[in-house]
Amino acid sequence: MAWSFREKAQLGGLLLSLLGWVCSCVTTILPQWKTLNLELNEMETWIMGLWEVCVNQEEVVVCKAFESFLSLPQDLQVSRILMVASHGLGLLGLLLSGFGSECFQLYRNRWVFKRWLCLLGGTLEASASATTLFPVSWVAYATIQDFWDDSIPEIVPRWEFGDALYLGWAAGIFLALGGLFLIFSACLGKEEESSLRMAGPTEAEQVPRSRNSAPG
Repeated sequence: MAWSFREKAQLGGLLLSLLGWVCSCVTTILPQWKTLNLELNEMETWIMGLWEVCVNQEEVVVCKAFESFLSLPQDLQVSRILMVASHGLGLLGLLLSGFGSECFQLYRNRWVFKRWLCLLGGTLEASASATTLFPVSWVAYATIQDFWDDSIPEIVPRWEFGDALYLGWAAGIFLALGGLFLIFSACLGKEEESSLRMAGPTEAEQVPRSRNSAPG
């Protein structure tokens, strides 16, 4: 059975949303939000995440979790809250979009109800994208501000971008694309349904005509 364009858009949106959600979860767990290389000791590298700070010395990594949430910088505090909120929004959006997709059939779900589920799920995925891109971009902005701060002596090492920031940006893009695909599929379905309803009576009317035209 050939898939319609709407079904392909729904599947693409679900896959992109799932990929973005997984990448967002990995970004939250990874400690590589910031990296710090010491010029005096090139074998020692510091990395900082939302939950812990680690030191890498000659392939030996020692990590220590942050003891207090209030002791964190403001950008890391807000990033924790928003990233956790992003996971909840993304998961809820995946569930609603999955129930609203054409692949899921349960007790004769009305198409209008499934369309609204898909539309709501896509909106939640877009919201999850915003709550992922904002904290990642804020941490990146704060890192740039501290790196070019003239009040800090040049001899003091500066924090730089970690790999988790790039993964977070990719996660936000995937979530945004997935949400847009899901919203587009929900809006596209309304036109298809109306065209099918208009084509239905014409096909039904052709049946008695063909019977009447048949030789008796």
